[in-house]
Amino acid sequence: MRRGNIEPVGTEKGERRRQALTAAAGELLHSGGFDAVRHRAVAEKAGLPLASTTYYFASLDDLVVAAVEHTSRQELAEGRAQLAAVPGALDREQLVELLLDQLLGPESRVGGLDAVLLRFERLVGAGRRPYLAPLMRALRVELDALLTDVLARAGHPVDPAELRRLIALVDGTVISALIEADPDPRAAAREVLQTAL
Repeated sequence: MRRGNIEPVGTEKGERRRQALTAAAGELLHSGGFDAVRHRAVAEKAGLPLASTTYYFASLDDLVVAAVEHTSRQELAEGRAQLAAVPGALDREQLVELLLDQLLGPESRVGGLDAVLLRFERLVGAGRRPYLAPLMRALRVELDALLTDVLARAGHPVDPAELRRLIALVDGTVISALIEADPDPRAAAREVLQTAL
């Protein structure tokens, strides 16, 4: 049954609209964090009526879950494409930059501090939203698999415990770098990874 000009879920047009809302929510999340994902902002960004957000998503929490999944899967796909684009084994510089792209986001190459802050705010913010926990655990498994593949392509195979230590090293370094007078968290993380590897 149609409500106004909203297409039912399950129809081709309805799925396109749901995907447009998901993509819009993902863009808002990526550029402004969790606080940016609001029904009105998502509808406006998608160019759809406000009522469509509550028609296609049972709650704002459901919309946030869709945004996190969309954004995270996009980032994972980009990481896999980056790895596939490198012929043969990765050298140390390629290895470090690919790892940093996955852990800090490729935007941290050019967006610097703001890009890193937004990414870490999303990670910390996810911890305050228990409804995201199952998705975050599933995404972590996929990220770990990608990072393991990146390290293996550089001739540096790791077990899960070693991978956790490398991630913790980068995370701790980034957090520490954020309080510096002139923070450059990517450069700080690069330095510790080059030493660790």
